[in-house]
Amino acid sequence: MTILTLNKKELEKKIGKIDDKIRNKIDMFGTPIDSETENELNIEIFPNRPDLLSLQGFARSFSTFLGKTGKTKLKKYKIERPEKNYKVIIDKSVKEVRPYTVCAIAKGLKFDSEKIKEIIDIQEKLHLGYGRNRKKLAIGIYPLENIKLPITFLAKKPEEIIFQPLDSQNKINARQILTQHPTGREYGHLLDGFELFPIFEDSNNEILSMPPIINSEKTGKISEKTKDVFIECSGFNQFFLEKTLNIIVCSLSDIGGKIYAMEIEDKSENYKENKLSPNFDKEKIEFSPDYINKNLGLSLNEKEIEKLFIKMGIEVEKERKTKKNYALIPAYRTDIIHEIDLVEEIAIAYGYEKFKPEIPNISTIGEENKTEILKRKISEVLIGLGLIEISSYHLSTKEIQFKNLGIREFKDKTIEVIDSKTENNILRTSLLSNSIQVLGENSDSSYPQKIFELGKIFCHDKKSETGIGEKEKLCISICHEKANFTELKQILDYFMRIFNKNYEIRETENPSFINGRVGEIFVGTGNNKENKKESIGFIGEISPNILKNNKIKMPVSSLETSIDFLMS
Repeated sequence: MTILTLNKKELEKKIGKIDDKIRNKIDMFGTPIDSETENELNIEIFPNRPDLLSLQGFARSFSTFLGKTGKTKLKKYKIERPEKNYKVIIDKSVKEVRPYTVCAIAKGLKFDSEKIKEIIDIQEKLHLGYGRNRKKLAIGIYPLENIKLPITFLAKKPEEIIFQPLDSQNKINARQILTQHPTGREYGHLLDGFELFPIFEDSNNEILSMPPIINSEKTGKISEKTKDVFIECSGFNQFFLEKTLNIIVCSLSDIGGKIYAMEIEDKSENYKENKLSPNFDKEKIEFSPDYINKNLGLSLNEKEIEKLFIKMGIEVEKERKTKKNYALIPAYRTDIIHEIDLVEEIAIAYGYEKFKPEIPNISTIGEENKTEILKRKISEVLIGLGLIEISSYHLSTKEIQFKNLGIREFKDKTIEVIDSKTENNILRTSLLSNSIQVLGENSDSSYPQKIFELGKIFCHDKKSETGIGEKEKLCISICHEKANFTELKQILDYFMRIFNKNYEIRETENPSFINGRVGEIFVGTGNNKENKKESIGFIGEISPNILKNNKIKMPVSSLETSIDFLMS
């Protein structure tokens, strides 16, 4: 959640007088008011709506929600064709460092101190939230009058990159920026491990910026004299970059800018052919009125649904041949990826205050799920041992799940998500990978670090209706200067004793662990007279190579085990 501070006078010019009725509407719009003063209104913006992170973005959407625009008056954004040299060349050298960029030019702007503050504010809020503190993407805005087009996006050795960073007096090289400049020290870890650093450079060989760290003082600082700007977003996912650029471009258009496309000439072969940026094509998502009504308990007809979509800035299109209904999603919206998201839009437009709660005409006796009871008991035991519980995403990447753990043969294990909207496109197959990732991301935090996670992992299962099986697992990782196999086995001993289970450890091999310091965990399969043993997991000390790959500075011992055997 982000708190957006809005100038009340400027906001009232766009949406009308802010009275109690409007305040209630703001709350019902899904952006509750946090606080209010005579001159400012502070509202909460949730992570799913980064397009609202500016006065222009919020006013645009909220005005439509209030019904101040009709079907034919929804805001249309026009992108002009590129002029001469409106081009960005992506060099092959950035392919392994920061492979993608999208760009645009906005002309005819009239900046004052307030508008500059607004643009910088939305840039930083997008960096922090949608860009995961610049990890996923970085944004640069530059005064066009100081730049000679076309522009090249390339990578060089840090010692060869020399420029005067923003708010600095002298020219220094890239390595010095990471150690001497405050912004360099804050974000320098994002370039750890790279031999080459990415830069934007104009035709005069002037460096514009070194993403995701900092702009140049000479070519990367807008002022009240600036009329035309060059905007770029660079990162690792084309979808995120396009949406981010669209959000910024729309805000610049709303303050009077004329938007021009740029040609992207890609020499790194990310794209099959040159393309134009920004991309303002609307995404089409099919919806069914019956599906909407069933989920909301309403009986709206197609015309009523269309009017409600218009309130949310979404147009509706119906194909004549198939009679299918499609919602046309604005290019700056990032939150609508499924039909159920459209249901939420209708609920907001209809008004949550209009829904009447009903008590179901059924009689049932509920009880807590047995697996959840078990997981709660496991958590209580491990928290009592001083461990901290973590919770990670079910979706992951091949890099995190396999490569970072030293697993090279994994094709038969992956379960890919079709048309994933993020780089996380496979279902996780273990909890260990997520545990190692968390330790890597907190390598600068205090030690010891002792964490555990209870959650589902996924695997291929031919007997399942979907072909995908689910298993409940437990992962424990301890990380500090003296973390070892013995300490973790003591935790496992106590854990098994609490749940009255006998177990044994047999030596095995695992690419994520040190040879000779890893074992497979076996337990008995109940009251079986043959006393058969079942493998439930593994325990050991993580390989130094894995620690290095994940930038972990201390030894790590980990175990991962099924918890199904505890249900008996």
